[in-house]
Amino acid sequence: MNFLADENLDKLVDRLRQDGHFVWYVAEMERGISDDVVLDLANQEGALLLTSDKDFGELVFRLRRIASGVVLLVMRSRKI
Repeated sequence: MNFLADENLDKLVDRLRQDGHFVWYVAEMERGISDDVVLDLANQEGALLLTSDKDFGELVFRLRRIASGVVLLVMRSRKI
């Protein structure tokens, strides 16, 4: 399974990569790109989008944007 991780998920990205997963990381591409572009990229690559940004819920559920998959992470601790 391929993942696309939104910004500010450094430790999670590191851990997934250590475990052998392929992860595209928005922060390594271009910081500040729009949520629409991030969602489009995840769809193009067939990647599961990992984010802590609730705005993706708005895009997918309210605006009915197609998504290959979105996981909303609520990080209580930065320790992974």
